[in-house]
Amino acid sequence: MLGFLIRLLPFWVREPLLIALGAVLGGRIMYLAVREHDLVPAGLGVVFLVFTAVRVHVVLRALRARRNPSTAALADGAAVDDAAQSQREAGPRPDPDAPQKEPNVWGQAIAAVAVFGALGAALWVSERVLPSDDNTPRSASCSAGEHTKLPATYKQTPRPATGDELCKVLNRPDLARLLGTPEEIATTVSGTNNTAPLTDGKVALPEAEVRFDTYTVNLSATYNHLSIAQYVNLMKYGNEQDVKTLTVLGRPAVFASDHTMKLEISLGGGSGGPVEQGPLARTLTVARDRTDHGGYYEVTVWSTSGALPDDSALLDIAKKVLPKIPERTGR
Repeated sequence: MLGFLIRLLPFWVREPLLIALGAVLGGRIMYLAVREHDLVPAGLGVVFLVFTAVRVHVVLRALRARRNPSTAALADGAAVDDAAQSQREAGPRPDPDAPQKEPNVWGQAIAAVAVFGALGAALWVSERVLPSDDNTPRSASCSAGEHTKLPATYKQTPRPATGDELCKVLNRPDLARLLGTPEEIATTVSGTNNTAPLTDGKVALPEAEVRFDTYTVNLSATYNHLSIAQYVNLMKYGNEQDVKTLTVLGRPAVFASDHTMKLEISLGGGSGGPVEQGPLARTLTVARDRTDHGGYYEVTVWSTSGALPDDSALLDIAKKVLPKIPERTGR
């Protein structure tokens, strides 16, 4: 159908249009062929460029014929056929002494613009309607759907950050690079509005988690009155390993390692296996403010293989992420 419509166009509209299309398509295909090192599209690109060169040659011969009427008989066959067809449609040959009517230049220009606009609109629509061949995996994103009802403690003043807010803060485009695996993309992303255990739901404990093929990163915020100094003292009674105190963003902080828990859930209706010790996780705990009056953030990283990134990776994540967590002070 498109070819039939193009053939109906006047010669001086059709040929420049074919030249433009051939040059654009040929150049694009050749570029892709060079980038992908593929000979098949390279051959197709050469066909388009040769076709374009032939149309350019036809137009040049027609232009020379118009400038020198004595060589009109030597013009390109396509131009001659067009002229003969126009004469047959117009009826009897006009008187040679009558003034020749020049083609409507503005009409041809408007027709050319209209055809280009129609082709551009068709390409624009096809990109959105036709299925895409791009199978590149997309990074997971935080949920934008309806959220569950917030626990009562999240409505207090000052209001704690929510799991959704932590998720958006943690799920950074450069998170994989900060972990030392820049080629990976997030496979699972989540945010939850938990409360701390053994507090009767009175202490908010929102969490966010981003999972990659190699590492999993967890960000949590605990809104209690426990300072980092008190937290370090409690570690003496736990199983934490490689404890190291430091200062991060001008706030007291502590590094510690501990094993995660491995829980198996049976989908067949039977009871799951016992809770087992999972891989080692590395946690950086940072006070919520410089005064360390209570509450803290935790950045935890682990992997199923047991491998851990350097502590510098957790420091880089904390310095990028913690300043973005919304802080709401009471009035």
